[in-house]
Amino acid sequence: MDTRLTELTAWVNQQPDFAGATLTTVAGDASFRRYFRALAGDRRAIVMDAPPAHEDCRPFVAIARHWRAQGVAVPAILAEDLARGFLLLEDFGDRLMLSALTENSADALYRHAMNELLRIQQTPDTPDWRLPPYNEALLDREMALFPDWLIEQQLGIGISDRERCMLDTSFAFLRESALAQPTVTVHRDYHSRNLLIRPDSPAPGVIDFQDAVRGAVTYDLVSLLKDCYIAWPEARISAWVEHYRQASAAAGLHHADADTFRQWFELMGMQRHLKAAGIFARLALRDGKTGYLADVPRTVHYLVQASSRLPALRHLHQWLLQTVVPALTALTPPDPLRADHAG
Repeated sequence: MDTRLTELTAWVNQQPDFAGATLTTVAGDASFRRYFRALAGDRRAIVMDAPPAHEDCRPFVAIARHWRAQGVAVPAILAEDLARGFLLLEDFGDRLMLSALTENSADALYRHAMNELLRIQQTPDTPDWRLPPYNEALLDREMALFPDWLIEQQLGIGISDRERCMLDTSFAFLRESALAQPTVTVHRDYHSRNLLIRPDSPAPGVIDFQDAVRGAVTYDLVSLLKDCYIAWPEARISAWVEHYRQASAAAGLHHADADTFRQWFELMGMQRHLKAAGIFARLALRDGKTGYLADVPRTVHYLVQASSRLPALRHLHQWLLQTVVPALTALTPPDPLRADHAG
């Protein structure tokens, strides 16, 4: 018996307008959190169950209230019980941006998503929950997930001392680039599965922001445009990046020219994709969430593409091509719903 769900249901039923509400499961995420939809007559809301032993709701609550006050489209908090890890939230529906993306819809959807991202990046720090910095230690810890979880544990590939040295040098190069960029508010997981299409507004609903930090200006942009769950042709990515470069420069977030900004974008993307590929392997091995393995080949392909353009990373590029890519054939074939739009 799920005693926690019983307790959660009783709590929801105590909230105004939700007496007698029924809870149905909503697709979860890559954490210990669970989500349900509460229905009571014509009232509906999302219920977050975040076990305090594993999750801390305080960042979510503080950031949600502050960002919403700044005009960012995050869900309103209708009720909270931080001690038990229960939240009742505004319901943005089920239509993920990922499911709505097509060749014809992409330009408009990404334009709206970039407009919302610009709002987030201009949001000042949360007064009662200061965002931590995306510092050297955090960047390094994230990149280490790639060799530790994907290469050695998931793929079973041993890493020689020489290869370890090459990885250390490459990671240092990526770290220094990230730390040299202008800093802004960073959502840290700004992509098509954390953005919801809303019927009453072109601005997407933004979720899963509790890990926000202060970091590089290109981080969220690369999360969005080099999404681990869908890929686009280079020409379209370049046009979107340049659009955002101009918009963010006009907002005073940086003074980079097109070539500099694109290099920031490529290097930041490599750091993120190293992290993401490692996390996907960890989710499969540690948590039994094997569905994410379908997205590893796409994520590694981004690494291969980006490293091919950067002479300083030629040894990493060769190692990825010769050692890592062939081993990926053993992973689950990509989900057709997470298609690559290569044409």
